[in-house]
Amino acid sequence: MSRILGVLMLLVGLYAALLITVPEAGTTRNFFVVANRQGFLGIITIGAALLILSGGIDLSIGSVVGFGVVLFAYLMESGVPPFPAAALVTLSGSVIGLINGLLVTRLKLQPFLVTLCGMFVYRGLARLLGGSINLTNVREAHPEFTSSLESLRLVLVGKDATGAIVFPVEFAIMLLLAGIIGFFLHRTAYGRYWYAIGHNELAAKYAGVNVNRQRVAVYMICSTLAAFAGVLLLLDYSTLRSDNAGIGLELEAITGAVLGGCSIRGGEGTIVGIVLGAMVMPVLNNLITLNGLGSDIIPVIVGLTLLIGTTVDELIRRRSRVNR
Repeated sequence: MSRILGVLMLLVGLYAALLITVPEAGTTRNFFVVANRQGFLGIITIGAALLILSGGIDLSIGSVVGFGVVLFAYLMESGVPPFPAAALVTLSGSVIGLINGLLVTRLKLQPFLVTLCGMFVYRGLARLLGGSINLTNVREAHPEFTSSLESLRLVLVGKDATGAIVFPVEFAIMLLLAGIIGFFLHRTAYGRYWYAIGHNELAAKYAGVNVNRQRVAVYMICSTLAAFAGVLLLLDYSTLRSDNAGIGLELEAITGAVLGGCSIRGGEGTIVGIVLGAMVMPVLNNLITLNGLGSDIIPVIVGLTLLIGTTVDELIRRRSRVNR
């Protein structure tokens, strides 16, 4: 509970600093922009957090997002309508997660190594499929997709035909996913399995938990959400490049999970903390950008935030062991 209160106070402080230093940031448009970014990052943070609390890690999240962006555009340019294309991209994420999970559980490869290799593989595939990605190219290649593409854009990211945000739909999607995942995490046996595996895999195995099956399931959830986020990213920004779309998102997702109370060693974390942790970086980015500090400082802040969060987690663990 103290971790949740801490990240909540941090979030409130960042919002206050944003409104004080940049009063015009309080407009509805800017609020919607930040909320949509929070929803987008929250979706992939939920997947990353599930892996972390179950004792795993995924360094390929950003590359899967980038691959999802390129695959989504490629399918539509090849003649697949927007709605089925979005579904196929999301399904491709499930396949990627299945591959990662099987490599970790069946071949007993280290998750760090598997997902690090995946980071390069999926980014490479994205570059092979396309360079500059633009929804205008899709409309020019298939004018009949224009109506359904705009409908999908409105439904998934809340933007109308002019590109204006009508409602932060991505934030609403994150809350919906958080509710579903939170139910499984805190109210079902599956959640208890994931916590048990992250806390002590051997003990969970002796208790009768099918560790391999549960690990594969969590990897599939993580990559599915990442691929779906690729769909959202293209619909939101319209123009992207395959070589940098989604780059660095794995670090932001891990940072959000750690800020939200997920121990990097596994076995700890709550859905409320995860959502709050995911909301921090978009507000911080907005604060930095609107104050004209430049985007180059953002990776420094992400790295320092992750380091501080990990250090605090380790100090808390040491104190708890001493108190015992």
